[in-house]
Amino acid sequence: MKPSSAIAPPPAVLLLSALLAFPQLTAAFYLPGMAPTSYKPNVTVPLFVNSIKPVAAVDSRLHSVLSYDYYDPRFQFCQPEGGPQYVPESLGSILFGDRIMTSPFAPKMARNESCIKLCSAQYDTEAAHFVNTRIAKGFALHWLVDGLPAGQDLFDPLTGTDFYSPGFALGQISADDPEGPTFFNNHYDIVIEYHKVRGHQNQLRVVGAVVQPSSKAYPSGDGELDCLDEGMPPITLSEDVDQKTHVTFTYSVYWRESHTAWATRWDKYLHVFDPKIHWFSLINSAVVVVFLTVTVASVLFRALRKDIARYNRLDQINLDDLSGADGLEDGVQEDSGWKLVHGDVFRTPSHSLLLSVLLGNGAQLFAMTGLTICFALLGFLSPSNRGSLGTIVVFLYTLLSFIGGYVSARTYKSMNGEKWKLNIASTPLLVPGIVFSTFFILNLFLWANGAAGAVPFTTMIVIIAIWFVISVPLSVAGSWLGFRAKALEPPVRTNQIPRQIPPSTTYLKPLPSMLLVGILPFGAIFVELYFIMSSIWFSKIYYMFGFLFLCYGLMIITCAAVTVLMVYFLLCAENYHWQWRAFLAAGMSAGYIFANALIYLISKLSLGGLSGTVLYIGYSALLSFLFFILTGSIGFFSSWWFVKKIYGSIKID
Repeated sequence: MKPSSAIAPPPAVLLLSALLAFPQLTAAFYLPGMAPTSYKPNVTVPLFVNSIKPVAAVDSRLHSVLSYDYYDPRFQFCQPEGGPQYVPESLGSILFGDRIMTSPFAPKMARNESCIKLCSAQYDTEAAHFVNTRIAKGFALHWLVDGLPAGQDLFDPLTGTDFYSPGFALGQISADDPEGPTFFNNHYDIVIEYHKVRGHQNQLRVVGAVVQPSSKAYPSGDGELDCLDEGMPPITLSEDVDQKTHVTFTYSVYWRESHTAWATRWDKYLHVFDPKIHWFSLINSAVVVVFLTVTVASVLFRALRKDIARYNRLDQINLDDLSGADGLEDGVQEDSGWKLVHGDVFRTPSHSLLLSVLLGNGAQLFAMTGLTICFALLGFLSPSNRGSLGTIVVFLYTLLSFIGGYVSARTYKSMNGEKWKLNIASTPLLVPGIVFSTFFILNLFLWANGAAGAVPFTTMIVIIAIWFVISVPLSVAGSWLGFRAKALEPPVRTNQIPRQIPPSTTYLKPLPSMLLVGILPFGAIFVELYFIMSSIWFSKIYYMFGFLFLCYGLMIITCAAVTVLMVYFLLCAENYHWQWRAFLAAGMSAGYIFANALIYLISKLSLGGLSGTVLYIGYSALLSFLFFILTGSIGFFSSWWFVKKIYGSIKID
């Protein structure tokens, strides 16, 4: 008896199911990026300290963007014997502000210890004011236990799940009385979860770390400390003149066996806040993209097929023997005017050198962004490998300089550019020079404020060396091949005398058209952009690369479709200056991103000082500038393909 064959689902259903399941698959798939470390009982587990960073304060707003070294003299934290030592970090980790150092904490695997005294310190008026101000601004300590961030165990009422939030408070302040006293946390209950390796009872692995800080006003002296006394009052650093506050630091370690496997120990840290918002945004963007694509297809294909058929039929008719031919030709010209500019549509735009340089860098950013998201989907950018995102971005941008040089040179040659030497030199220097100069100026503000996020001078030298030793030669090689390649010939000849452009309607003028075109790509990534900004400024872990991949694809489709539609209407209005218009209109979505950053500054942040505001606006402007080049290039190349297609489909005498 033959087995019954199941009915195969349609390909469209399979594709939709795969796309819907993709974010969950990518969240579950995990390449750790490091080998597991097993410890025997009573062996010291390394506990490193990272920079002290600001998080949300009592009012749920961010009050600073500056971070500080853990061993900043003003905090007076206890140091290990022989002084703290820096832990080697990757380039991306340094760029993102990590400053990992050794600590005096020495937890022993699977051995509970309580009330261990570290050291004592005296806080004068200046130090007390500094620490109390940082407590009021919501600063948090960041530790690493076997590579895992030590955090707080929180509960999300929306999803009904527990999760670990990296970092814990420097101090406490009453939520009911924000103007009341601040309490300095000087005792830490460290709860570490461990997992036994199957078949090896003496091989234990760390799978979780939680710190419960508290404030305790220990009595001065060398007596025994009782950190378990719940009636002990909290300690407040006095800011009175000529008065010092004595503080004793202690900690306790509690080990808890867990069934969590080492490979899944990051699952509690990779928490998705309000996943319904992600799905709603994705579905909303998908509906907009489908509607926009169908609209573009129906408008363009119907109109173009009708226009091309009419034009080609008209060319086969002997107009001299046809009565009323003038009326027919006028009718054709009146119905659609894009054929009338066939002799000017491929005319070299103004400032073609600058445009080609921006397009080359845009192609480079496009490839870098796509590959980075793909690496993230495959799990290579695991948070256990700190700084991997920044490292891979620098690595890919450097290697893809070859593509930037090639695209810039090929585009410039197709625009009949003659200053080829200037093009070769400008492609790897102009945009990266603007980015590096802005980054260096903002870094000066960090240096001036003594912030831990300031990139060291030696790292700056390394970045410059990578730029000029690797990136520039690759770009020059790409430009050399681009200029040697055959130019992309236009399908129609260009007239010697430019055609006069008639006045355009209001919505086709530069500024209104830019505002209309730019808002749609921004709408495709708006919600995901909010979560990305929250992860950057509030020190949260972002790991929803499945949603980001889909949003990036929707943004590309939206950007290309709406720009092509604008260029079609522009050509129908007999305006052949489409090159810069397409680039600027698509790039206008970066203007909306910058405006959104300013709104975020007003609604979610309360930086107060000049340095913090300048740093936030400066970094936001830098990211918006790169996004402007990226989306502008997408709009230009999609419009270039469209224009070549339609003018290659008609017969020109």
